[in-house]
Amino acid sequence: MPTVQEIQRAPEGDEPLTMLTAYDAPTAAIVDEAGIDLILVGDSMGNAVLGYESTLPVTMEEVASHTGAVARAVDDALVVADMPFLSYGTTKGVGIENAGRLIKEAGANAVKIESGPHTVDLTERLVDLGIPVMAHLGLTPQRRNQIGGYARQGTTEEAAAEIRDLAAKHESAGAFSLVLEHVPDELAAEVTAALDIPVIGIGAGPETDGQVLVLTDVIGLSESVPPFAEQFGDVRREIEDAVAAYRDAVEDGSFP
Repeated sequence: MPTVQEIQRAPEGDEPLTMLTAYDAPTAAIVDEAGIDLILVGDSMGNAVLGYESTLPVTMEEVASHTGAVARAVDDALVVADMPFLSYGTTKGVGIENAGRLIKEAGANAVKIESGPHTVDLTERLVDLGIPVMAHLGLTPQRRNQIGGYARQGTTEEAAAEIRDLAAKHESAGAFSLVLEHVPDELAAEVTAALDIPVIGIGAGPETDGQVLVLTDVIGLSESVPPFAEQFGDVRREIEDAVAAYRDAVEDGSFP
């Protein structure tokens, strides 16, 4: 299993980091066996596997349960658990308690926080307590109601400057890595060059230190794929064919 320190030193190496989401034990084991560096138990589970329209309804209980399933199945990848909406940011104590629960009870190796000015102090406190933090800037889906959906972020100089500033502040606060989502390629390249910690991009171009995607997008289970993602397989068709074959076999008497 790569350690947080090894991930933190990734920009010194030649190979980019790979990260995928996973939400259950069987798929986590497959992702792990493929040699993916980090597995994110994302609050994207809301859209991907729980049937919600967004990430906002996802609860701590759901994240903790799915994180436990993933952690039990993984031998090598670093498991990062997402902090769901309002599990942090209300008071520092609440954020610490919830992050600690994902590490202590669910078995995550680190937590990811959708970041802003309000998470700099929390990041520093969590790191002081021994909880590794992955920051997340750019498009932060938990703010969809505030920003009006899922549009690309950092497209004005003011917005880009804020992302650069917050990235530096979270690195100083002790974050071991940064996810940068749906921002212009040039901005992602600037942030990556400015930071010593690895920047993992999603919809942020090729100049970051690594890439992350949602597993259901990658394997073809999502009904629609974001414009910055890519489908690498067609598992939906395989499942449809297998289920139909089972139905036919039962109906025509060939099974059992």
